[in-house]
Amino acid sequence: MIHPKALSIVSEVRKAVVGKDPVICKVLMAILAQGHILLEDNPGVGKTTLALAFSKAMDLAYNRIQFTPEVMPADVVGFSVYSRVTGKFEYRPGAALCNLLLADEINRTSAKTQSALLEVMEEGQATVDGVAHLLPRPYTVIATQNPVGSAGTQLLPESQLDRFMIRISIGYPALENEVRILKQARGARAVDSVRPVVSLNDVTALQEEVESVHVAEELFVYIARLVAATREHPLIRLGASPRAGTALLRISRASAWMNGRDYLIPADVRALFHNVLEHRIVPEPQVKLEGLSVTDLLAEVLQSVPAPKP
Repeated sequence: MIHPKALSIVSEVRKAVVGKDPVICKVLMAILAQGHILLEDNPGVGKTTLALAFSKAMDLAYNRIQFTPEVMPADVVGFSVYSRVTGKFEYRPGAALCNLLLADEINRTSAKTQSALLEVMEEGQATVDGVAHLLPRPYTVIATQNPVGSAGTQLLPESQLDRFMIRISIGYPALENEVRILKQARGARAVDSVRPVVSLNDVTALQEEVESVHVAEELFVYIARLVAATREHPLIRLGASPRAGTALLRISRASAWMNGRDYLIPADVRALFHNVLEHRIVPEPQVKLEGLSVTDLLAEVLQSVPAPKP
């Protein structure tokens, strides 16, 4: 049974994002686990709408930045400007200074701008002219990217991919849901009907509840063994980092909380294993020649590590 407050948030977001409840739930889990989300999918499937709907439902201060090769680090973190009134340099916040930042088409911008976003995501601060400006809390980055190979895209470095707690694809809607979307296209946008159902203080309190979910010793060992197994697989060149294990633990706690439990079970871990690890794994070149994918390799890892008995 889904937690009542989680259900209220999901119900609001689904007003704008039709027929994608599993995606909505996983994004909410990542927000409650204080992680960042990478949405990788084709244009026009609702990535931006999803982020905007969450900002409205959770009453989060929202900024959007459209990444292009011309976007500079100052657009992300801000800049200092001289004030004739005070005779001092004053800080002007960049787009990152908010509660929920939508980094749209993140794989179209320069490496210099990527590095500025990297500090924001990892350190929770924006440094300008040697001065660190703390980000507000709660804080989440939802980044979108078109599939690699689309015009103007480039591969994100592994170091940046590792900062995203989960990667999700929304996918095209089923026929009946696409009909509903077409019917909603008349008049006002569906996202305009989304209303706040929690406050900023509520979100912070929910994140603290998620952190308090009990984890038995054998489940710590289970997660560590899963992560270690990716480093030992013969067809995986780069396995998961310790950060991946931490991300899997945190979002698994959020899954348990959303399902109305104050304790973790193996099913929480298994349900999110692929979303947490797939973007962090680099396979050996022969994997494609053998007709396999990263999904297949992680399925083997999941199968090879026995889950603890209840």
